[in-house]
Amino acid sequence: MVYAGAIEITSAASEDGKTYSSSTADESALLINTSEAVSFNNVTVTKSGDSDGGDNCNFYGQNASLLVMGGSTTTITGGTVTSDAAGANGVFCYGGNGGQNGASGDGTTVVITGVTITTSGSGSGGIMTTGGGVTKAYNLIVTTSGQSSAPIRTDRGGGTVYADGGTYTSNGLGSPAIYSTAEIHAANATLISNLSEGVCIEGLNSIELTNCDLTANNTKCNGNATFLDAIMIYQSMSGDADSGTSFFTMTDGSLTSRNGHVFHVTNTNAVITLTGVTITSEDADNILLSVCDDGWSGGSNEATLNAIAQQLHGAIKVGSNSKLTLSLTNGSAFEGSIDGSITNAAGTTVSAEAGTVSVTLDATSTWTLTGDSYVTEFNGDASSVISNGYTLYVNGVALTGTN
Repeated sequence: MVYAGAIEITSAASEDGKTYSSSTADESALLINTSEAVSFNNVTVTKSGDSDGGDNCNFYGQNASLLVMGGSTTTITGGTVTSDAAGANGVFCYGGNGGQNGASGDGTTVVITGVTITTSGSGSGGIMTTGGGVTKAYNLIVTTSGQSSAPIRTDRGGGTVYADGGTYTSNGLGSPAIYSTAEIHAANATLISNLSEGVCIEGLNSIELTNCDLTANNTKCNGNATFLDAIMIYQSMSGDADSGTSFFTMTDGSLTSRNGHVFHVTNTNAVITLTGVTITSEDADNILLSVCDDGWSGGSNEATLNAIAQQLHGAIKVGSNSKLTLSLTNGSAFEGSIDGSITNAAGTTVSAEAGTVSVTLDATSTWTLTGDSYVTEFNGDASSVISNGYTLYVNGVALTGTN
């Protein structure tokens, strides 16, 4: 493909207080293509001019407001980046690996601090990282409104993203606050999704949240999805992410799900680790986790949920062809049920019986039943299960010795 920028920087540079703009399709307002260091202070970038470049925009940065490539370490401090066009990501870091998942990048790194980024078009993320790039973001205010326009967005070829502080808000369909086909770490950030999932992980990739406040109000299904959820972990088989184990790790902070299931795992293997997170489900069905078929195929539905000093509330649903390993340690408490009776957002029955479920409670943790529950393996002291008038069945046999 051919890159174009209204302004192109091809060697070391340091700029202060300058304005860059483009209204031309498939042209960035500012293109940095060098292996040398570049820095900007108080930058103003505006971009209009739609693109129909599709993968060129999503994978390689065509039409981005500000595109960094070529191995540069580019530092951006203060200012604004605004785009009003389709396929116009805000700040795009392309690591040069040609979209090969798992391949190393060429060293391209964006360090961005205190910038306000606003995008309104479809396919227009806030900070976008692909091709093995590295993005380090500090105290940004990012707002996106278009479809498929996550404020923290990645695509084919992956990379690494670090975000500390700031507020990331999405208003569009199919636009979680974070979409990961990469390795993403966020700390001390506010993450808000007003229509879509809060975060999505696709395939062999990860998200780690530390002391973040995440709120999701997923009210409309997108693409093949048939469930509404706050945390979606899946594999689309599109080729944008390698298949393998997905990791979602959250420590401290809060997770609020205003609609649908809190966690949903489908067509992949997922490891979810929660430590000291305040979880609130405002949905009437109060489903904490579903592991089951959805609108994709070709993979298995397998999840491990590790609760460490963690309070869990709500129902866990495991489809008949699915698998869950649940571990409660370090004074964790689960108040809920486990079964396989599952319907999707349209009310269609997905499963009637529970699949393979293994539950382990250490000596400091408890499970309070809120309904009859069905597992295939139970490890721990039966007295740690508080029956609350219900029965825990292990391989079809009622567990005795519960409180």
